Amino acid sequence: MLDVRGLIKRFAAIQVLHGINLQLRAGEVVGYLGPNGSGKSVTTRVLTGLIEPSAGTVTYHGKNIHSDLVEFRRHVGYVPEEPHLYPFLTGHEYLQLVGRLRQLDDDLLERKIAAFLELFGLAYAADKPMTEYSKGMKQKVLISAALLHDPDLLIFDEPESGLDVTSILVLRHLIRLLADRGKAILYSSHLLEAVEKVCHRVIVIHQGRVVADDSIDQLGTLMRTRSLEETFAQLVSKDDPLETARAIADVSARTA
Repeated sequence: MLDVRGLIKRFAAIQVLHGINLQLRAGEVVGYLGPNGSGKSVTTRVLTGLIEPSAGTVTYHGKNIHSDLVEFRRHVGYVPEEPHLYPFLTGHEYLQLVGRLRQLDDDLLERKIAAFLELFGLAYAADKPMTEYSKGMKQKVLISAALLHDPDLLIFDEPESGLDVTSILVLRHLIRLLADRGKAILYSSHLLEAVEKVCHRVIVIHQGRVVADDSIDQLGTLMRTRSLEETFAQLVSKDDPLETARAIADVSARTA
């Protein structure tokens, strides 16, 4: 469905992405895993057409997304890492705006908005300005906005940010259900547990380069590790996390 080849992104003299290759297929949840600063969010912004690559191609069903970005975005739902919303709008008004930009029928749009607000526990705040929303509430609005037009391709960038435990569980079930219904999903996160719970396959990125791309079980077999946490540590960590933690604890315990 989505095919990325040789993706390079530079900002002035700084190269952030170094030849990224990845594929997303219908019915698959792909974890995009890496430490902070590894290039995950830059990748998601390129894949959604928000910024252009310096080199390489992004194709959707064989067609370069930049040949018709408007048409491509009709098929994409995107939850960015930071909830940049219009603070003077209410949650209901923001979803109205998104739905109308997506050219949804007004009656259908209102029914979907009412249902999303109710199911995400936001009905009581539907007519409050988003300046009064917590980060978790804003995140639920972003997830609702991404799903309004029933997209075939979903790109989540740290989607659990700010959510409470119950909402996280709902989101994880939702992602698996959407994949079962044929959606292609990229789940970008630095949270190992989240990726391990919801993803069929994981791509590990480190310093702008893909260092692994396989199923979680297969990666564990190849790296001879017992968990995704151990695999991740071997792939991206120069230092032993246990030794680093022990050294921090020792510094904390110093009395002289």
